[in-house]
Amino acid sequence: MLEILEDTIIDSLRLVPFLFITYIIMELIETHAGEKTEKAIRKSGKFGPIIGAILGIIPQCGFSAVASNFYAARIITRGTLIAIFLSTSDEMLPILISKGAEFGLIVQILTIKAFIGLGIGIVIDFLNRENKEKDNIEIHKICESENCNCEEEGVIKSSIKHTVQIFAYIFIISLVLNSIIYFVGEGKIANLIVNIPVLGTVITALIGIIPNCASSIILTELYLEKIIPLGSMIAGLLVNSGIGILVLFKVNKDKKDNLKILTILYIVGITAGIILDLLI
Repeated sequence: MLEILEDTIIDSLRLVPFLFITYIIMELIETHAGEKTEKAIRKSGKFGPIIGAILGIIPQCGFSAVASNFYAARIITRGTLIAIFLSTSDEMLPILISKGAEFGLIVQILTIKAFIGLGIGIVIDFLNRENKEKDNIEIHKICESENCNCEEEGVIKSSIKHTVQIFAYIFIISLVLNSIIYFVGEGKIANLIVNIPVLGTVITALIGIIPNCASSIILTELYLEKIIPLGSMIAGLLVNSGIGILVLFKVNKDKKDNLKILTILYIVGITAGIILDLLI
């Protein structure tokens, strides 16, 4: 239990700098951004999925958490958020490198995830183009929901308060998830997937939904040990966004929108995984 607690504390603390910087930026936009800044953010929206797909490759949970906050404030589009979630490599890249995976394989996996994220992100924004024009930057709504009195407390104090609130939320949920994974065991999880075409891909995608860095580690190690094929691993890693989904459900009060995003990730993950297993 001490090991579980230690891992949870370390994983959660790693996110604090990302969260704090995110809220600093959001507070500055809310406090100082005029119409010109807002228009600039909107104009860059069509390039969002491209930038998001590239940034998502960076092996940290932090970017998905940043994206969730920015999306809740309507600074970025839904397509950009989904592009980041789909391309997020989380702990996959460090595991592949530490296990001595071939460079070509690493590039192949990152490229697949980035291109799928880019493609789906562009499609989502295209389909959502009418609603996108109606969206307004809504950073103040996050402040109102947390009762933080941001205008009175100032940028730094408000950012610290937001960071602490999200950190506590992430820590509690992560502790529960880490405990479940530990006591169930990776072996039992692997047995659910082995040699089960299609259904195995569906299960790996379900594992990917777990909003925790541990799920990407499990999927990557199962692939490297040749327990699951490439497509099944990709299915789970496409759905997985570290703690991004966890933060999204916390800060974005539109639960139907959150469920819609999660459903898109899951369908894309399963579809891509099955196609890859058929082709490779």
